[in-house]
Formats: sequence, C-alpha cells, structure tokens
Amino acid sequence: MLSKTYSSAILGVDAYILEVEVDIAPGLPYFSTVGLPDGAVKESKDRVKSAIKNMGYSFPGTRITVNLAPADIKKEGSAFDLPIAIGILAANKQILDGRALSKYILLGELSLDGRVKSVRGALPIAAACKQNNIDGIILPKENAPEAAIVNGLTVLGVETLSQVVELLNGSVQLTPTKVDIHAIFSRLFDLSIDFCDVKGQEHAKRAIEIAAAGGHNLLMVGPPGAGKTMLAKRIPTILPPLTFEEAIETTKVHSVAGILGSENPLVVNRPFRSPHHTISDAGLIGGGTIPRPGEVSLAHNGVLFLDELPEFKKNALEVMRQPLEDGKVTISRAITSITYPSRFMLVAAMNPCMCGYFSDPKHECSCTPLQIQRYLTKISGPLLDRIDIQIEVPPLSYKELADKLPAEPSSVIQQRVEKARGLQHKRFSRSKIHCNAQMSTRHIRSHCRVDSASHQLLEQAIDKLGLSARAYTRILKVSRTIADLGGANQITSEHISEAIQYRSLDRQFHF
Repeated sequence: MLSKTYSSAILGVDAYILEVEVDIAPGLPYFSTVGLPDGAVKESKDRVKSAIKNMGYSFPGTRITVNLAPADIKKEGSAFDLPIAIGILAANKQILDGRALSKYILLGELSLDGRVKSVRGALPIAAACKQNNIDGIILPKENAPEAAIVNGLTVLGVETLSQVVELLNGSVQLTPTKVDIHAIFSRLFDLSIDFCDVKGQEHAKRAIEIAAAGGHNLLMVGPPGAGKTMLAKRIPTILPPLTFEEAIETTKVHSVAGILGSENPLVVNRPFRSPHHTISDAGLIGGGTIPRPGEVSLAHNGVLFLDELPEFKKNALEVMRQPLEDGKVTISRAITSITYPSRFMLVAAMNPCMCGYFSDPKHECSCTPLQIQRYLTKISGPLLDRIDIQIEVPPLSYKELADKLPAEPSSVIQQRVEKARGLQHKRFSRSKIHCNAQMSTRHIRSHCRVDSASHQLLEQAIDKLGLSARAYTRILKVSRTIADLGGANQITSEHISEAIQYRSLDRQFHF
C-alpha cells in the first residue's frame, strides 16, 4: 500500500514543502529511506518503529520504502519522524481518512515512547504553508506559539503520536493555537539596562548616538575599565524598536538556528550578540555541511559586539568584509548555496596596546613601539575602512565617578535617534535602504552635497590623514547623520569637522 503525507524543510531562512511517500510492499522486513537523507533522517526508522509500537499501534513486518521528494535536495534533521510515522500508519490502514493527510503539514521529532519533541524552523515553515495555501500545520506543542505568529493558518500543537492519529481519524478535536502579537511585544520587551548608569564619557555617548541614528559601525579604543563594554551593551536601548516585519526577519534566523525557546516565540528586542574572541570564521559567518547561520546573521537588525578586537583570528575578521558591505552573507557548498541576512551594526572595542595603557596619563605603558605597532596592525586597513566612527574612550577621573547627578537616560537619547531615523525613512522611502550607513554612491551624490568651505576641509583631511576613497564616503555619511540629528537639510562645515574627528585614530595609531 502507498500513502502520502506532507512536511517541510528549511533552506536558508526560507522553507519549502516536501512530500513524504511511504510504500509498504511484500517481502522480508526492511526499512529504506531515500531522497538524500542525512544521518539523523536515516536514524528515524528506529525512532519511528519504537514510537509506533510503544503507542500501541502495529508496525508492519514487511518491506517499507520512504521517499522524501524533491529527492535532489539534501534533507537533514529529525523533523520528518512524525510525517514518516503517520505515513506508515496510513499505508497500514490505521488512519481511516486519507483525505485528512493532505490538509496539514506534519512536523516533529519522535521519542521512543511516542512523545513529539520540538524542532527548528517553525516560523519559516509556517510562512511557507501560508504561501502554498495549505490549511494548517501539525507540530510539537512547544513550537506552536512560534508558528501561530503567521496569521490565517490553523496551527495545532500536539504532544504525542496517538494524539495526531486520533486527530486525523476524527475522534478528537484540538483547539488551534492563537497568539496575541501585542501581548508578546509587551511581555518580552526588555530594557533592564540604561545609559543613565554610565558616568561621564560624554564624547563617547555622542559618538554612539550618531552611530545609532545612522546605523554606522563603531570602534572604541581605550584602557581597561574605561567603560567600553558597558557602553556597547546599552546601544540596543537607544536604537528604534523593532518593527513587526523586522521582528519576523530576525525570528526566522533565530528559529533556523534553533535558539528560540517556547516562552519566546518572537524576537522583539534588538539582538545583541557578543561572541568570544576564540570564535572561528565559520562560527562568525556561518557554515557546516548544510550551512547554519553564524553570529553576523544572528545579529541581523541588531548589534554585533566584538570585544578585544585584535584578539580575534585574522581570517575570522577578514571574512566580515562582504557582510558589512552587502548586508547579507552567501555560503556556498557543493550541495547548495545559501544566503542569510546580516544587516547589523558592528560595534568593536579594543585596548590601545597589549598592556592596555598606551596614551593613559595615569599608568605607564610597558610596551615597546614595535609591540604597539604589531598589536594595532592585527586589524587590517580594509576592515578599519568599513568602520565609520572610531573614538577614544579615556579613563574616568574620580570626580566623574563620584558625580551624583543623573546621566541622560536611554529613552531621551532614543527619541532623538528615532527622529533622525524618521528623516532617513522619508528620504529613502523609494529605495531599499533604511539608514544613512547603507547609502550607495548614487545616494551620496544626491543627499550629501557640501559647500565650498566643507570641500576645503575635506581636502585637507584627506591629504593629512591619507584616507581612502571608502573613508571619504563614510565621512560624508556620518556628516549626513549629524545633520539629521540637528534637523539640518544641508551639510555644513561643522558637521564635516565633527565627522572627521571620528576618523582621528587613523592618524594617531597609524592603522
């Protein structure tokens, strides 16, 4: 006998529908799975057999062939356990209504006792169901809230294999899972840290505000204990809140990576990813036989913070060049090529030397000039060119530390950032870009016109600092953001001079 069920698989951050065909034929007991299955899919035969028997159903002692179509795409993971088990039961006449099988996408890993366990990628799979006009989806109860974010789809969360069989046979009815998007945003939105906790560092706060307003990449250089990490962790609190579309994009990446919990079906806060400096290039960019998203994709629509920047492996830093420019990363393998989104704000921090006290007026540096040069040149010029704003974060004085006056809170800074982003949204409403940092050469020509005084200032800066063409365009982008924060339509020499200040490390540290 032949039966057919439907399931879905992930390819990048999107999903596609696949058919699970099960054929039970006379012959010696044998279980074969075809359609380019990986190890986890091949092992499903043992999980499925034990789950069916332990749920009290009969398992056919004949030849069983399972085909996963389309057969030319590699299948991975354990999410096909449930559709394979239901296909076997249907072919063995233990599911009475075969028409019910065509109404639902089946998804779930089976334990040996028949429980249905959670899987990765519920949100993109639910979106694929909606696009293919499929009535509903049956999946583990833990994944149901995540899938229910997609409106207009019947989402049925199940706990056991027998529950699915009874549902398809019409002996039980399940209540579709519903979620309140506004309630999720209210419950999960978290701003437990605030810029009012940061003492002093007004120059650094101003640079961070500009970076947040324009989506610019930022590098902070300073001695240990100056507050670089503390400042970086608070950057998401001044960024504009995620829109629903951005939340869906971000949640898809996190869902594919398998890091969403059942209590957090939607990512509502700007991601803040801070990988350790021992991370590999595959961990940072993504990789694997079937590529998984890396840290640059998990930081999509948020902040990627690289602390102790020179300590990262050089090849790991260099592979970030393309994602920084393109806002996406393409990982090519022999079997497939997958593109993940990676539009993030890069924030990096580093010491000025190995001991950390070069240029610190309170501590003597123990590094030789050659050691300092070697330490700083761990960051390549092309990577530094892609960092729009470079600032020094000096150590705080006792007076600044003991100051009891409250600092400006994140909510006030966020209002200014949102106002500047609003101007950019209106400016780029007919383009695919979202902020000043993403401007192309054509946009710069249109929106970053400068007067003669600014031209002279730029010429002097380029000649003295020896800046590249990319650094020149980034000065113009930062100037545009500074003008937006001030509500100015035209870029003036004041905006240009402030933007040039944020490239001073090029000269001071000879990167």
